[in-house]
Amino acid sequence: MPRPRSPLLSVDGIVTTALELIDETGNFSFPRIARRLEVSQSSLYNHIDNREHIIELIRARVFAEKLQVPVQDLPWDEALRAVVRAYRECIAAHPRLVQLILAQTVQDPGALSAYETMARALEQAGLPPHRIVSALSLIDNLVLGSAMELTAPAVVWAPPAGSFPALHRALDIPYTVEGRSEAAFELGLEVFISGLRALEFT
Repeated sequence: MPRPRSPLLSVDGIVTTALELIDETGNFSFPRIARRLEVSQSSLYNHIDNREHIIELIRARVFAEKLQVPVQDLPWDEALRAVVRAYRECIAAHPRLVQLILAQTVQDPGALSAYETMARALEQAGLPPHRIVSALSLIDNLVLGSAMELTAPAVVWAPPAGSFPALHRALDIPYTVEGRSEAAFELGLEVFISGLRALEFT
């Protein structure tokens, strides 16, 4: 009688499972990955070094295609819009990933190439080198914050009747979680780009 085949295990399968767990619960662990793949936890270490290794591989997976935006011939503002929007599209597909990637140094070449493109656009906008890291952090805040909002409740503000009239007027306009997040992101991006145009950097 032939022996039952052992489940096939690969780096790709481990990364896929970890990302599934993150999308479902916001986190992952080696024991949970092993249980879902029906393998021993020790066998995972034949393919993956540690938790940080998995997170960086997930970052590479999520940013692999959509973040590679051809912007060589675009003006700096159009290039910046294109890359920042692609960045948000990548992370908005997996908003529960935000807290994990925020806690880890970016090492993936694909993600770093997007930051390089943004840094070049910021240089072309006239931003001096000592201000570029601050601008990149601001872009991160905008993108990652708008993605995290996708995990927020549908009703964020619940003012009592008869109070806070300006807020009530704003909330009378119907919106969805996705629409609210998208609109806030687009407003933030345009304010950011307009601010770069208006400021004189020294």
